[in-house]
Amino acid sequence: MASSPSRSAATPDSRDYFWTERPAGTTHMLMPSPRTVVYGGYDADARPALRIASGDEVTMGAVSTCGARLLQPGKDTGTIEPAFRAIAGPNRDTTLRRGPGGHILTGPIYVEGADAGDVLEVRIKAVEIDIPYACNSFSSRSGFIPEDFPNTSRTRIVPLDRERMIGHFSDSAGIEIPLRPFFGSMGVAPAAGRINSAPPSTHAGNLDNKELVAGTILYIPVKKQGALFQAGDGHAAQGDGEVDITALETALRGRFQFIVRKDMKLTWPRGETRTHWIAMGTDSNLTTATKTAVRQAIVLLGDVKGMSREDAYMLVSTGCDVRITQLVDGTMGVHVMIPKALFVERRN
Repeated sequence: MASSPSRSAATPDSRDYFWTERPAGTTHMLMPSPRTVVYGGYDADARPALRIASGDEVTMGAVSTCGARLLQPGKDTGTIEPAFRAIAGPNRDTTLRRGPGGHILTGPIYVEGADAGDVLEVRIKAVEIDIPYACNSFSSRSGFIPEDFPNTSRTRIVPLDRERMIGHFSDSAGIEIPLRPFFGSMGVAPAAGRINSAPPSTHAGNLDNKELVAGTILYIPVKKQGALFQAGDGHAAQGDGEVDITALETALRGRFQFIVRKDMKLTWPRGETRTHWIAMGTDSNLTTATKTAVRQAIVLLGDVKGMSREDAYMLVSTGCDVRITQLVDGTMGVHVMIPKALFVERRN
């Protein structure tokens, strides 16, 4: 199993966000079942599966999307998670609302004290792979270049070595993929209604950002009282772009701490690792998504380092990396990696 990484101390500047340890409140467990998931959307009217206080920790699981590919005649090896069978199998609970998207998301979690306009700080303390395999699939109806694969569909089952933390992509060709598990979808409810689980936006959601592994933080602007956090779409590994539409899809179990931040105001989600700040942008137009991410990087540098917009713009161009998060969710994602190492102690 993947283990939680060592914690880093807070960086010297008091405006830097990376965590110092906060005592955890109550600990909770939330595993997927027909009564504890939202199928296909982020929903402002969904009944909370769990209520917690700010500072509480939750261990939560998420089913793999592999079940939808394996639960077919001639393909069911008996390894599909029982939770997936209960949620989406032939004998599933038919009262569970489905759509408009296809993700099975565990939650929602209602965080007491979270109001619209606040920020939900999601500390990702651990992420573990729950099953010994992953899958990757594409078809002529999806992915970034479907026109290159007409009348084609392919699914590959990839065995996972959870001790060595590698995926056996191809033993015959000697290809191993290092595993860095993360939840592809983590987000909060919109202000009203139900939105498709596939496109990411200001609610975060299906970001598919491979940097959000154990030991990192996701900051999400709250849209609805209680935040109504959901997570799913487990990935054992993924490349930036996720070009064929799937990663190494698998079942995960994560441990999160949720903190309501009334001292922060954000319009877009923001990430943080031990070594980087991460600004984000999404849009159906890649140029627009990139402009949003760059503008958010400028705002971030102003917030955490007090930089002028002009200086921040120049620093993003000279010292930061603008990366394509994913290209396949209809709404595309871009993120800017801002190295903390750019900021050194002033020398006398």
